[in-house]
This record gives sequence, structure tokens and C-alpha cells, in this order.
Amino acid sequence: MKKINIIQKNKDFKNIIDKKKCFKNNCLLIHYGFNSINHYRFGISISKKLGNAVTRNYYKRILRNIVDNHKKLYSNNIDYIIIIRKACIGEKFSNIDDSFVQLINKIEKECENEEER
Repeated sequence: MKKINIIQKNKDFKNIIDKKKCFKNNCLLIHYGFNSINHYRFGISISKKLGNAVTRNYYKRILRNIVDNHKKLYSNNIDYIIIIRKACIGEKFSNIDDSFVQLINKIEKECENEEER
């Protein structure tokens, strides 16, 4: 992921999460919100309860790889916050990838419906 596509500030995380627009499945929870910037941004979060630093960083690396692999799916003016859930720990890469793509497709359909209104 390029640095321009990363959400790092805590206030940006809070603003997106407070909008309460999200989709979830057993593996991931994705909050999303519109931004005024003309590109998409991602933030990844994982709780300390899910493992030590090595485990948490491993799953963050996996998720960054998945985000990079599916660049064509994202809208240009949306921020995404991805929260890794406990069921994701121990899952195979392909299962995490499938659940991510499924959620992103739902978000994109929802955003198209909102733009039509």
C-alpha cells in the first residue's frame, strides 16, 4: 500500500467508526465513510487480545497484501477501516481473501445505491 492510501490518525479512525456504516462477517469488520480526498484510504486495526505482536503483525501484513491485490474494487472517495476479528486467527489466506472481497463488494453496491439517491 502506498503511504497516501493509509489512514494513520486516530481522529480519522474515530470519525469513520462513529458514522456507524459497516459490514461484517465472521472474519472481518469493515467500517466505511466518504472523504473529500480524491482517492481511497485504508486503516487496519487488530486488538491486543488476539495475540502477541508477532501474530498481530502477521495478520496485518496478510491484509495489506489482500488490499493491494484487489485495487480495482475500491471507489476513489471512500475511507475503509478494517478490523480483524478473532475468527480470522488461524484461517487460511484464501478464506480471508474471500471474506474481504465479499465485504468490499457489498460496500461498493451500498455506495452506488447511496449515490443514486
